[in-house]
Amino acid sequence: MEIGRAASCLRRKPWKLPFLAEPQEVNALRRLVRLHLELWELPDVIETAQLCVSELVSNVIVHVGPGTPTTLAVSMSEERLRIEVHDPDARALPTVMEAGLDCEGGRGMALVAASADRWGVELLPDRKVTWVELATEHGSVSPQSRPHINRAEGLLGLYGAARSQEAAGVSSFGRLALACAEETAIDIIADLLHWLHAHGRDADDVLDRAQIFFEAELGTHTW
Repeated sequence: MEIGRAASCLRRKPWKLPFLAEPQEVNALRRLVRLHLELWELPDVIETAQLCVSELVSNVIVHVGPGTPTTLAVSMSEERLRIEVHDPDARALPTVMEAGLDCEGGRGMALVAASADRWGVELLPDRKVTWVELATEHGSVSPQSRPHINRAEGLLGLYGAARSQEAAGVSSFGRLALACAEETAIDIIADLLHWLHAHGRDADDVLDRAQIFFEAELGTHTW
């Protein structure tokens, strides 16, 4: 198993998240973007990416309407991070407006245009896609980089606390976070594989044992 190569590919796998454009969802989207960009080792663009997501989603809420079926898509190409917001209304096009100092609205796309390296709108038969691209400090992740190991050790330390929360009936995942749980789990597993490799362990053997343990526990449950 080529651990370094597999982890490097999975770490920046593009992801999409369908959601309903509501004001209360914006903070959850910002948290998810931060989580993914931390796992992708792109701390330099986290704040700008969060700003762009906030403004693009808010633009849909204001100009298309609350409750609009919307999709957030995030991907990486070479040294550029690309963020897309898809919505079904190709008529309500985002525009950059010069809002006065006493104006409460109208600054959203101006902030996006000022923050992003590039931005634009694509009109498709069933939707429009508003996108931004942000330049990053580096475009590739070294398979042997220490941050993988640091994150895995942090996760191992937090595992006990997470189980305590579970015993107390405390959930740390919101509705949108659960929608991205699979991709996040892949990122976490990749970091743990790095940790095992760094400590001279056979990752294939550990994965086999984990699978056996999982299936044994699954068999003890009655549904």
